[in-house]
Amino acid sequence: MKYLIINGSPRKKNTWAIVERIRHNLEGDFEEVHLSKEHIPFCNGCYNCIMKGEEYCPHRQYIEPIIEKLKSCDAFIIASPVYAMNVTALLKNFFDHTAYLYHRPEFFTKKAIVVVSTAGAGHKKVANYIDETLRHWGVNKVYKLYVACGGKDSPDNKKIDKESEKFGKDVLSKKLHSPKFADIVFFNVWKAMAVSDNSIPADKEFWFNTGLVNHDFSPDVKLGVIKKIFSKGMFNILKRVM
Repeated sequence: MKYLIINGSPRKKNTWAIVERIRHNLEGDFEEVHLSKEHIPFCNGCYNCIMKGEEYCPHRQYIEPIIEKLKSCDAFIIASPVYAMNVTALLKNFFDHTAYLYHRPEFFTKKAIVVVSTAGAGHKKVANYIDETLRHWGVNKVYKLYVACGGKDSPDNKKIDKESEKFGKDVLSKKLHSPKFADIVFFNVWKAMAVSDNSIPADKEFWFNTGLVNHDFSPDVKLGVIKKIFSKGMFNILKRVM
């Protein structure tokens, strides 16, 4: 298995120690992206990636290589300490540059584990935010490890080992999990927008060229009867609304 580590911390301390412990519990090859070394300019909110296509991002030379690494790996590890009750600016800036993936999700066969450390509070909230972002990208399954490392608390190594081993076994199994109902809703939001009269050209091109417009969810992921009916109904409702 091939794993990509995206480190949102500007240093290698508590968060990185957890990542290293996770790596010890996984079998495969690892590639590291340390956002502090990528020197990605701040997203300027030009909307080019959404309206025209990600190739029109003015910072494409920084973002595209990381996206290609995400595409070529089997699973990834996203790590960030809590800074002011949120992810680091490094990781938030990277996420801002991937806003188009909300409209045009791609990673339906990928799995991820989120690593968040804190010296105080906010770790669960931050882990949930990263989880939500990855699910909007289409990621099939997201595991979460949020760990308190400050004060009298010390990392729960048993918890880290248990969750990372479960993640590793899941990646090796290559099993794809059924999506949550909320993920099906958002899939149909963007699908309905793509077929609307006022569709964004880049969205329409993606949904039709990939063939996703013809499916209730990614064809790589099996839906049960109930979720298929739910998806079809949701799409018909949203299409009328759009």
